[in-house]
Amino acid sequence: MGKYKLLRDRVANELPQVRRAPAPAASDGELALAHTPSYIEAIEQGTLAGAAQREIGFPWSLEMADRARRSVGATVAAARVAMGLVAGTRREGVAANMAGGTHHAYAHKGGGFCVFNDAAVAARLMQSEWARQLGGSRKPLQVAVIDLDVHQGNGTASIFAKDPSVFTLSLHGQKNFPFRKEASDLDVELPDGCDDGPYMQALEHALDELERRFEPGLVLFLAGADPFEGDRLGRLALSFDGLEARDRRVFDWAWERRVPLAFSMAGGYGVNIDETVQVQMTTYRVALEYWRRWNPAG
Repeated sequence: MGKYKLLRDRVANELPQVRRAPAPAASDGELALAHTPSYIEAIEQGTLAGAAQREIGFPWSLEMADRARRSVGATVAAARVAMGLVAGTRREGVAANMAGGTHHAYAHKGGGFCVFNDAAVAARLMQSEWARQLGGSRKPLQVAVIDLDVHQGNGTASIFAKDPSVFTLSLHGQKNFPFRKEASDLDVELPDGCDDGPYMQALEHALDELERRFEPGLVLFLAGADPFEGDRLGRLALSFDGLEARDRRVFDWAWERRVPLAFSMAGGYGVNIDETVQVQMTTYRVALEYWRRWNPAG
């Protein structure tokens, strides 16, 4: 948990151009776009069964419930800013949640340190707001979830399993958690020890396949730091340079197509927590470069 404060402080000190704002709490109605009412109520009221709490990985508390809502709210806010869906503002093209990436949360349950699924709620809510802004005169907003956390986004895959308007792409460790995976629209399984070269080749093929099959109007990018070679849970072997190349490729892919991108930090469990934060800081530096392309006047 300490990485979140470390990242916030480093962004504030080293990247003052990044505008920061408190994370708003997602409402019951927003959460219900991706989660069952009974599950939302159980998290709110603290009535979640012990086994369900153990599956999430930490016990219920008022602070846990509030943080879960705000983790979703921050990704929603980032997507709105990236798309220009905030009244009186421009489309900024790139925005971020300093936490988020809670892709193991299903519609009816949490898991793997994930309570609510921020990408799923944000995708559904942006589709609703985009349709309302356009008067419902066009096909639904197409959303691509590019999940590059080292663990498969099983909850996201499950939520969108029968939804052709959302494309779920996951590059992840074949032998890593979750051990029972769901079928994404495109899953790329990587062997233990996969390093920079094979990873980038796999990512390139995946982006080519995404483009062949789907035309997004919004990208939600889970920029997990856990493929890093120094991660306790990752089992892959990407270097700092490899992860920067990964980030640049995703941001460049979206920029080339002028598709707004909102990203979240997802997993990162470094033996040395400062290394995890360094990976995340590089993501922010790359993101700022691409934000400037969208906003040359600043």
